[in-house]
Amino acid sequence: MTKILGVIAVILFLVLPVALLIAGQLGLLNGKRPADLGLHNGMLKAPAKESWNAVSSYAKLQPHTDYHVIEPIKYSGDGKAAFQKLVAQVSGMDGASVITSEPAYLYAEFQTKMLKFIDDVEFVLDEPAGVIQMRSASRLGRKDFQVNRKRLEAIRARFNG
Repeated sequence: MTKILGVIAVILFLVLPVALLIAGQLGLLNGKRPADLGLHNGMLKAPAKESWNAVSSYAKLQPHTDYHVIEPIKYSGDGKAAFQKLVAQVSGMDGASVITSEPAYLYAEFQTKMLKFIDDVEFVLDEPAGVIQMRSASRLGRKDFQVNRKRLEAIRARFNG
C-alpha cells in the first residue's frame, strides 16, 4: 500500500507538473485565436455566462454574472490622446503582443511566462461616453482565478497614475 501511494505521489507532484510545463513550452496550451473579436453591434464579445474566465465593461449590457462586470477606464480631455497613451502602456507590458492597433481599437495577446497560456485583451475608445471600454478573456479553461480582472485593474491604475 505504501509503495502504491509513493507512485501516486511521484506522478502527482513530479511527472504531472513536468508534463504540463513541457506542454506549455511546446505551445500546446496557447489555444486558438478567436475569430469573433472586435466590435459587433457596437460592443465587444460577450463573456460566456457559464465561465468565469472573462471580464468586460460591456457585460452589464450582455448576458453575464456579476463576475464578468468591470468598469471602463474613464479619461478626461482628448479621447484620441488618451487612447494613444493606453496603446503605449499596453505595448510596453510584460507578456503583451499588440496584434491590432487602430485609432479607436486595440487588440493584444498576453502570454504567461511558464505555461504560455494566452489571454485576449481588447480596448475600444468610446468618445461620446468619455471612456475606454475593455475586455479580457482566457482562451482556455473556465476559470481564470481573477487574472483577467487583475490585469485590467493594473492597466487602469497605471493609466490613471
